[in-house]
Amino acid sequence: MSVTAVIEAIVKSVIILVFLLTAFAYMTLYERKVLGRVQVRYGPNRVGPFGLLQPLADGIKLAFKQAITPRGVDKPLYLLAPAISMVAAVVTFAVIPVGPTYNIFGYPVNFWLSDFNVALLYVLAMSSLGVYGIVLAGYSSNNKYSLLGGLRSAAQLISYELALGLSLVAVLLLTGSLSLNDILNHQGGDWWGFWPRWHIFVAPLSFIIYIISAIAETNRAPFDLVEAEQELVGGYHTEYTGLRFALFFMAEYINMVTVSALAATIFFGGWYGPIVGGPWWLLLKMAIILTIYVLLRATLPRLRYDQLMRLGWRVLLPLALLNIVLTAIGVALWGS
Repeated sequence: MSVTAVIEAIVKSVIILVFLLTAFAYMTLYERKVLGRVQVRYGPNRVGPFGLLQPLADGIKLAFKQAITPRGVDKPLYLLAPAISMVAAVVTFAVIPVGPTYNIFGYPVNFWLSDFNVALLYVLAMSSLGVYGIVLAGYSSNNKYSLLGGLRSAAQLISYELALGLSLVAVLLLTGSLSLNDILNHQGGDWWGFWPRWHIFVAPLSFIIYIISAIAETNRAPFDLVEAEQELVGGYHTEYTGLRFALFFMAEYINMVTVSALAATIFFGGWYGPIVGGPWWLLLKMAIILTIYVLLRATLPRLRYDQLMRLGWRVLLPLALLNIVLTAIGVALWGS
């Protein structure tokens, strides 16, 4: 690898990290604002104009909170768990194509950090690693509520990872590739001169299964049973304070951003737009999906644990298998 390629990779990595941290910070503000409007209140509006400095105030507060380590914890695992969740959340974004290739000062620059022929498998593998941080946090905290939260997370991952992975098989049948760039380029152009080739139109059931499973995997309402306050105090992060808790908090929101970017790339044409393609189209689609995340939290009550398991095994998994069969028949009859 040349020196120029190494420098380019480092610069892209820094940009991705800054973007994800900024997205996390202002996603928390956006969520609180939207929830406030839904609940007929203002939300944060005191720190800075329109409350725009609220994420900075929250970050300072967490940084200066005392980091308490309870007695009896397994200290190496206790300290390692939040780092695992955070790293797994950040590295997943590396293969998502944010935009096309641009010429910058005569040098072609790809708007993605890396692309390879099994990029989708990489995303699924990295996103699955985050659960290790949650399970280890519950196990090492010497707290029964934390342990229950970690075990719930493991069971939830197993239940919904199957449906999520199978929902994407239909897209693989359509595109014939595991590369996210190939999946994205398959959606370039349109049908009959005006209809976009987005996969949402040919595999809507895949998207529905994917988004439900992804919300469950990111432990967001109405699937947030791993930290259910009324049952488990705070679940797996009950014994975490200060910056250690902040790492879990950041990982959750960064996972939301990654899930939204992946959904926009696989089902809604990514950075392809109706006029001129570019990163702004991907950001707009991500913002719409993230808004759905917030509105679901504001609207739906938390499921019971038996309802959560029943939905994953008895509804989503059979639907995902049926979706594969129907898509295979469609590809065989009419092509991709």
